[in-house]
Amino acid sequence: MQEEQSQELENEELYEHHKFVASAGQEPLRVDKFLMNFIENATRNKVQQAAKAGNVLVNDVAVKSNHKVKPQDIVRVVLTYPPAENLLVAEELPLDIIYEDDAVMVVNKAAGMVVHPGHGNYSGTLVNGLIHHIENLPTNSNERPGLVHRIDKDTSGLLVVAKTEFAMAHLSRQFFDRTTERLYYALVWGYIDEDEGRIEGNIGRSLKNRLQMDVFPNGDFGKHAVTHFKVLERLTYVTLVECKLETGRTHQIRAHFKHIGHTLFNDERYGGNDILKGTTFTKYKQFVQNCFKTLPRQALHAKTLGFTHPTTGDFMQFNSEVPQDMVDCLEKWRNYTVNSKDEL
Repeated sequence: MQEEQSQELENEELYEHHKFVASAGQEPLRVDKFLMNFIENATRNKVQQAAKAGNVLVNDVAVKSNHKVKPQDIVRVVLTYPPAENLLVAEELPLDIIYEDDAVMVVNKAAGMVVHPGHGNYSGTLVNGLIHHIENLPTNSNERPGLVHRIDKDTSGLLVVAKTEFAMAHLSRQFFDRTTERLYYALVWGYIDEDEGRIEGNIGRSLKNRLQMDVFPNGDFGKHAVTHFKVLERLTYVTLVECKLETGRTHQIRAHFKHIGHTLFNDERYGGNDILKGTTFTKYKQFVQNCFKTLPRQALHAKTLGFTHPTTGDFMQFNSEVPQDMVDCLEKWRNYTVNSKDEL
């Protein structure tokens, strides 16, 4: 039966849906568990069924679900139909366009909007809205129309979109050369004593939780990453900081601040949705829960974006207002801080 399935697969065109390279520090791990760590919303049963059908490959060889993944193995999931993210559909979506000309567009992305289609999010993304708004958007190496950078689903703020091939190449080079300006506002757990600081440490996928990024300060794994920060406001058990990205790694601010003991407020993926600082009083716990409801996401906003215009050569800088959910949460903490001082 397995041979018949393999023969059928050989006679059909296969499309790669997922590809992962096991890190140099990978402990031997069953391929079904390995893929569950990587793929959001994957169940063990689904992964095992895919392996049974010959759709899970390790180093281009179909394997069973109990196959042990080793360091540097290339693990792929292939199916007989193309990934849904390759089937882009134009959708009329509300886009908050800050600026637009013939070469570029700057968008203020709302929290909760996914930037590009991917596993579990095949419609309603920024890209779906972009291809409805603009015809013939250029694509990058990942086949993502117009995108030269991205921000996480639950992060709000500014993105620049390239409208021509030249603009895409020019902007991509600026991000690679680190000549763009990117400032974020983040509310983090804990009281940061220093007024400003620099966080440096390689960022790579966590060896324990593949849905998280981790910091490897010795440079054994990951890619070089630097975040500069400045304290804007101290609010008893949380601190509002401005972050300036020197590099642009996945989850850079989220991973760096967790590494120094100041996880982003209400960042569920990194544990910031627990009460990490403060008192044990029931009243305080209720206050924090109310803050979580007010700001039901990680407290991170891409506030400022600067880049050199691809055709005019002018340096352009854009600023966005801090979104209302974050403003309301900050106001709650300000009131709490004032009342706490009154009690002392």
